Amino acid sequence: MAKGREHLRQRLLELGFDEVRFVGLSPGVGRGLGDWLQAGYQADMDWMERTAAKRMDPGLVLPGARSAILLGVTYHDPEGAHGAGETRPAWARYALFEDYHDTIKPALAAAGKAVEEILGAAPTDYRYYVDTGPVLERAWAARAGMGFVGKNAMLISRRHGNWLLLSCILCRAELEPDDPVLPRAAPESVGLLCGKCTRCLDACPTQAFPAPGVLDSRRCISYQTIENKGMIPAALREAIGLRVYGCDTCLEVCPWNRFARQGRRLILASRRDIAELSLEELLELTAERFAKVFRGTAVKRIKLVGILRNACVAAGNSGQQRYRGHVLRLAAHASPVVRAHAVWAAKKLGACEELEACRGAESDERVLAEYGGLPPRQPDKVLDPRVNRT
Repeated sequence: MAKGREHLRQRLLELGFDEVRFVGLSPGVGRGLGDWLQAGYQADMDWMERTAAKRMDPGLVLPGARSAILLGVTYHDPEGAHGAGETRPAWARYALFEDYHDTIKPALAAAGKAVEEILGAAPTDYRYYVDTGPVLERAWAARAGMGFVGKNAMLISRRHGNWLLLSCILCRAELEPDDPVLPRAAPESVGLLCGKCTRCLDACPTQAFPAPGVLDSRRCISYQTIENKGMIPAALREAIGLRVYGCDTCLEVCPWNRFARQGRRLILASRRDIAELSLEELLELTAERFAKVFRGTAVKRIKLVGILRNACVAAGNSGQQRYRGHVLRLAAHASPVVRAHAVWAAKKLGACEELEACRGAESDERVLAEYGGLPPRQPDKVLDPRVNRT
């Protein structure tokens, strides 16, 4: 089986994956998930709780599963996630590619055919996922030696830094496992090769780490700008800065990135043009323009309302008076979520007098609260920032 395993590894590398590792499935992975959920760190991502049992027991996902094949694709980009100029919107680096869910999935389908051919498996003997199924890819990748879980709760690779997109194939075949990074240590231990470094924890703009390796989604900019479909808590808005989709701060500051190199990109397709979009262009987006610009990218997930909301926050944080007209226009947008954040931005830019023309027609409590009227219907779901890291 060892010979077949290496044959399979080589075949999967040829498909465009930058890392291929094998691990045996055993109980005990994801012990901390229950505590994380109990603390409410998942925010309103209810599916995390609904699928918790499956995440901790792959046998509930694929009965009889014995092994997992962990696959990594590097998306390291030496140019980063900003366009030229200090007031360009900032994007999570993975957003500057065609949606990796869509581009990696065909490669996974081809990988499944290789599993059938080389291991003699039937199509029902395996199941694959790319960040969409009830699988703890990060924990299994650490056990397989693809990297280690850093204090930023991300998988950190000694070859690729923090920039790996993970996917996984569960299979019934029994494959010889690869060694973890430090065979004598618990592979899921946080910060195995971090030493005393706390750069990621210290750099987080919203102090989203109550402890090393533990992320409170409620305070995370990535959650707030992507997963949260409603109001961004006022206490977090200034810290978002010019970020309009996600946040890479805790990844970018990691010293292990000095070893990262640009990947082959046989699977990923670059969309660097997104980084060149100006904040004015985002604030002027229509439904038609949004669909055209972001078709086939991960950004389409947050829809037009999400990008306008985030752009308003960025405009307010920019301090640039040239955005006043844009946010004042959006203060009359059809979406109350957009209107609320536009009002906040307009006030930040000193346009209080101009806002009076919009206030009289407003009836939504959330928007009125931004004007300084009625209190919001529900309090912001955000923890006290004075967290104690233990």
